[in-house]
Amino acid sequence: MTEWLKSHEALARLGVRSQTLYAYVSRGRVRAEPDPGDPRRSRYRASDIAALTVRKARGRKAADVAADAIAWGEPVMVSAITTVAGGRLYYRGRDAALLAETETLESVARLLRGGEGFPARRAMRPAPPEAESMRARAFTALAVRAAEAPPARGMAEADLADEAALLLDILTDAFTGHVGGGPIHERLGLAWGCGRSGQDLVRRTLVLLADHELNPSTFACRVAASTGASLAACALAGLATLSGPLHGGAVAGVGRLAEEAERLGPDEAVAARLAHGLTAPGFGHPLYPDGDPRAAALMRAFAAPPPLAALRQAVETATGAHDNADFALWALTSALKLPPDAPFALFAAARCAGWTAHAMEQVAAGGPIRPRARYAGAAPES
Repeated sequence: MTEWLKSHEALARLGVRSQTLYAYVSRGRVRAEPDPGDPRRSRYRASDIAALTVRKARGRKAADVAADAIAWGEPVMVSAITTVAGGRLYYRGRDAALLAETETLESVARLLRGGEGFPARRAMRPAPPEAESMRARAFTALAVRAAEAPPARGMAEADLADEAALLLDILTDAFTGHVGGGPIHERLGLAWGCGRSGQDLVRRTLVLLADHELNPSTFACRVAASTGASLAACALAGLATLSGPLHGGAVAGVGRLAEEAERLGPDEAVAARLAHGLTAPGFGHPLYPDGDPRAAALMRAFAAPPPLAALRQAVETATGAHDNADFALWALTSALKLPPDAPFALFAAARCAGWTAHAMEQVAAGGPIRPRARYAGAAPES
């Protein structure tokens, strides 16, 4: 259960006056809710108070603030695309979980780009590269496009939107293995042998994963865009970053945990991990202490296979952590019997919508992203 503090407890820990605490709440730095014991009063999330206490103790030196911002810290970039607020994910102010009920990846991609009013021109697309794996075809297809596409800097907004739509199609073609037409979720679902209900689950998944603020792959994409690189090059930077085991490859860790649970039993597998100081992949998220809304929205739409349902219960009982999008994506893959690389394909196809939107926003902002390093090496020669 989440720990909450009464007003006098929060004030004592922070060492501030009531007005300052209310300012923290209004700025979104501390979450508050009505006190169940006295609805006229509020209570405050203990973890938020603790984080503020650490920042106050450290002080506001520029180097410390910058170091804190790198990993789940203070916002470092202005964007109008996506935010996480109150435990929910919003695209341009729209709740992503609600959008997943009705929208497609294509419509959400337009929303993320700002809802441009001009229709996209359907460009001719080459056949996807020949390769055994979906992942290899995706990397090759984006690399080929990046080698020939013009720089994004200086392009008209309508042309950038056309290029963004084209990249979604190119990536989808790479994952299906052929040039196709129709909604992306149907093309992927047909390629993977999903029925209509399975295609709808693919649609929901794509919408829920379309963007997630400044995650590592999106930040990499924005760095590339800040140099004026083509949208294809920006998407390729995002794809490369997504491939890491701590990002888009994290779903594979859920699969390994599921194998351990099948071999040892869910309770035993979880206990063994905890005994060795390991976490349970697919559970918990720094931005969602009360549970990942993307996982909740997707898991409501289908029944998880019984072994995974038992594993989820075992982890929640042992740690109190809720399942996140990685677990939901593995559960979907198992329920629909999708190809092994389908989680990465779904993640990449979905996130390409966000990558291109962020790249376009960064190009409009102008100027390179160029942080400084805090040097900790040998003293420079005199």
